[in-house]
Amino acid sequence: MHRDNPIGIFDSGIGGLTVAHAINKVLPNEKLIYFGDIQHLPYGNKSSNKILNYSEKIVDFLIKKKCKAIIIACNSASAISYKLLKKKVSSKCLLFNVIDPVVKEVINNKSIKNIGVIGTLATIKTDIYKTSIEKKRSDVNVFSLATPLLASLIEEDDNQLYKKGIIESYLSHKNLKNIDSLILGCTHYPMIQSKIATHYKKKIIILNTLKYIGYEVYMKLKTKNLLNSNNHNSPKHNFYVSDYTENFQKKTQLFFPTEIILKEVNIFS
Repeated sequence: MHRDNPIGIFDSGIGGLTVAHAINKVLPNEKLIYFGDIQHLPYGNKSSNKILNYSEKIVDFLIKKKCKAIIIACNSASAISYKLLKKKVSSKCLLFNVIDPVVKEVINNKSIKNIGVIGTLATIKTDIYKTSIEKKRSDVNVFSLATPLLASLIEEDDNQLYKKGIIESYLSHKNLKNIDSLILGCTHYPMIQSKIATHYKKKIIILNTLKYIGYEVYMKLKTKNLLNSNNHNSPKHNFYVSDYTENFQKKTQLFFPTEIILKEVNIFS
């Protein structure tokens, strides 16, 4: 690992772009290598074996690109793949997931007593937020709800779908009836955080990984003396996808105004 090596980030779709943007804000001198597995999105409705298989191949690709750190910018892949991948790459690079930073915040925030978690089927099925939080805070009640349509809704960004009240229908579920806070357990969901806040009339705490992941990566790189030493030039990021789409190309411009050229690569054959 060398301090001038890039940081790798991967996800199945646009959710990971929110993480890449958050990392870029906190660490503007770092070169990013992003991999969007558009071919297999969304991960949330895939089996654990499939998600692990995709994640392993992407991590292998990012290690070949000499990444000093890799961020699993997907809650489903973080929940299912992180522990196994950490063992695999421990000597080659630092590995981060998007779940631990939020769990730490919940553990440290003593005002939180009844917290809801919304996420994909794959994430909620693992019960990772509930077990991780209750292990450290037995006084906190965790209420989980799978919201499988939301990631696709956000990928499509279709106003007609929003008008059908899908978000409101999920948030009105009995599992989330008496919560004082809510974890957005999918990296897509910060893109609709304002809609979620409106539903709750801004009366609950809403937590998402974007507020914490950049600092987490920064502190670990600093501790390991791996912060990029070049602060004179803006780094040139590289974005790869398993399937090129114009929709994804447009979405990158929401987070990275300077034009990003997507390169399609086949790493799954």
